Amino acid sequence: MNVTKALVTGSAGFIGSHFVEELVEQGYGVRAFVHYNARNDWGWLQTLPCLKDIEISAGDIRDYDSVRDAVRGVEFIFHLAALIGIPYSYISPLAYIKTNVEGTYNLLQAAREEGVQRVVHTSTSEVYGTARYVPINEEHPVQAQSPYAATKIAADQLALSFHRSFGLPVVVVRPFNTFGPRQSARAVIPTIITQLVSGSRTIRLGNVSPTRDFNYVRDTVSGILAVGSTDKAEGRVVNIGSGRETSIKELIEQIENVMGIKIEIEQEDVRIRPAHSEVERLLCDNRQAFELAGWTPRYSLEEGLRETIQWFQENSYLYKPGLYNI
Repeated sequence: MNVTKALVTGSAGFIGSHFVEELVEQGYGVRAFVHYNARNDWGWLQTLPCLKDIEISAGDIRDYDSVRDAVRGVEFIFHLAALIGIPYSYISPLAYIKTNVEGTYNLLQAAREEGVQRVVHTSTSEVYGTARYVPINEEHPVQAQSPYAATKIAADQLALSFHRSFGLPVVVVRPFNTFGPRQSARAVIPTIITQLVSGSRTIRLGNVSPTRDFNYVRDTVSGILAVGSTDKAEGRVVNIGSGRETSIKELIEQIENVMGIKIEIEQEDVRIRPAHSEVERLLCDNRQAFELAGWTPRYSLEEGLRETIQWFQENSYLYKPGLYNI
């Protein structure tokens, strides 16, 4: 049997490590591209039972030579490597340009030169900014409300330009807000859960009025794989989302119900985005993912929260709930 060889960038991170697990389970040969460091630290990959089945390639997405070496000999590329923290993009926009834009260029150029069969580039719903209409379909205008979003818009357009200019087989998948085990505490759901698990009942947060389309990580992974694997999506942008709109305040109520506790909210100025940078509303139109790839989400918000809370309760020692994560 021929085994499809796939490269996953950003494989040591939250979504990337879950994606690697899924590829191994589906029978892919997986090469995991991880950020080089002197400790041979492979992030979340080190916790996976399937680690023995993964080929590790260490390098830097900002370095063309190591990217080209990682791309050599693979058929599929799933590109998830990125700087993603929005608050830190206010502090160091140039780092986001180098990683998210130049890094994507390195990958696309290497894929072009190596004759890769498919590049699946991972975007983000942040590129849409505050919804001008809902649900948000793929024709919705993009509007950068943070340096992070600006670099992702640039990376998306670069990927699509390589398809149009050079015939590179590119698919752009655009997940909405993903949550689940292993997520950084800079994201809102882990922020809430880690504070609660530490014993606090007064949760420090920023703005609780924005709405988001929350997706359990297993649904995001299955969506990326389904859309990225179909020829029908080549050269297109495809949303991956639940089609549910939940405010941060409603999210807190859901977590209260699942955990059986009452939560007080303390708003901290440091956690609030600049006024014109806050994305106030996101709600996904996921019809195209179904039409092209037959994909629909499987998990309800409550089901995803239950699994996520359980994981954080079992792994709370990995987090610093008293520290604001930029």
